[in-house]
Amino acid sequence: MTTTLDQLCHQKVVPLRRPTPVATVQGTLALDLGRGPEELPEPPPLSVVPTDSPDHRRFEAWAHRYTQAAVEIAGGDRPVSQLLRWTSPRVYQDLARRAQLVRSAALRDASTARVQHVRPAVETVHATWLEEDVAEVCARVRYGRRCRAVALRFEKRAGRWQATALEFA
Repeated sequence: MTTTLDQLCHQKVVPLRRPTPVATVQGTLALDLGRGPEELPEPPPLSVVPTDSPDHRRFEAWAHRYTQAAVEIAGGDRPVSQLLRWTSPRVYQDLARRAQLVRSAALRDASTARVQHVRPAVETVHATWLEEDVAEVCARVRYGRRCRAVALRFEKRAGRWQATALEFA
């Protein structure tokens, strides 16, 4: 049994893999760009809570004052205990931690008791009602020339509005 040169060459040749098709999902966000709008599922109907009631307008005014106090607490200019009744334990602990970090990092000016040089000002507050006793609020807060966003979730518990989530952006 003699093997020819052709037979030896063909034995060592590795067959090529078939080309892999390009996926419609790219990057780390996994956005599927391959489907058109006609292929998307129909979104579930939203239950809309009427927002033109006087109670909702009073709530937005109250949420504005709450947000102003929260950003002053986070900046170290106001004691966190002022929002104890209207804040869930998790949000209260987060506000207290933020205030402590700012106080420990800031160098106080001897001429003022303020930690921040610029007082934050809540400029706009918008509430979205998920249910009659659950609202999510977004606010724009100005710090001098800069602005930040604050998102809050309020739930009515025992007849009182209470912040159950708070995020600074």
